[in-house]
Amino acid sequence: MADKPLWSLRRLWPVLAIVAGIVLFFALGGSRLLSFAELQRHHEELALFVAAHYLQAVLAYMTIYVLVVAFSLPGGAVLTVAGGFMFGAIAATCYIVVAATAGAILLFLAARSALGEPLRARAGPWLIKLAAGFHDNAWSYMLILRLVPLFPFFVVNLVPAFLGVSLRCFAVTTFFGIIPATFVYALVGTGLEDAIASGGDLTAALSPGVLGALLGLAVLSALPILFKRLAARRNTTHE
Repeated sequence: MADKPLWSLRRLWPVLAIVAGIVLFFALGGSRLLSFAELQRHHEELALFVAAHYLQAVLAYMTIYVLVVAFSLPGGAVLTVAGGFMFGAIAATCYIVVAATAGAILLFLAARSALGEPLRARAGPWLIKLAAGFHDNAWSYMLILRLVPLFPFFVVNLVPAFLGVSLRCFAVTTFFGIIPATFVYALVGTGLEDAIASGGDLTAALSPGVLGALLGLAVLSALPILFKRLAARRNTTHE
C-alpha cells in the first residue's frame, strides 16, 4: 500500500490559512498600523476609547493579540507595550498572557496537524532521537525556552509541534513562562504614556517603575548568554 502523501491539501489547509493571513496582513498595511509611530499618533483616541468602552477595548485588544500570535505576525512587542499604556501593567499582563497562550496553542495545533505527525512518521533516526530526548525533559525545556528568550516566540510555538510535545505541557509552560517578560514590556508601556503625551520626550517616561522595567529587559537579554555559558560549563564538566 502506498504511503499517504505528505503534502495533501486537507492536511495543509492550516498552513495555507496562515500564509494567506500573513499576505493579507502586509497587503492591508498591518505592519504600519502595528508600530510605535501609530501608537504615538493615536494615543489620545485609544485612551478615550478605553475610558468609554473598557470591556469592548479589552475584547478587541485580546482578539488582535490572538491573531497576531496565531499567524506569527510582527508587532507583538508593540502590542504588549500598547497594552501597558492602555490598561496598566498588571491588567495588561493578565490579558496578554491569556491571549498569547491562546494564539500560541492555535499555531501549535495547526502545525501539529498539518506537518507534525507526517514529519515524525517519515523522519530519520536523528529526529526520532531528538524528539525522544526532548520528550524526557519536555516540561523543563519548554519552561526554559519561554523564560529565556533564546529563540523568537513563533519558533518556540512551532518546534514543539514537530517534537511531539503534549498540548498540556505546551499550554501550561507557555502560560506561566511568558509572564515575566510580558510584565516587563507592559510596565514600559505605562511610562510611555507620559512620553507620548509630552510629544515624544522619552525622558518623561523614565519613572522608577520604567527604569526597573528597562533593567528587567536588560536582564532578560542577558539570560541567553548566561544559559549558554552554564550549558557549555556543564558539558565540559561531563567530558
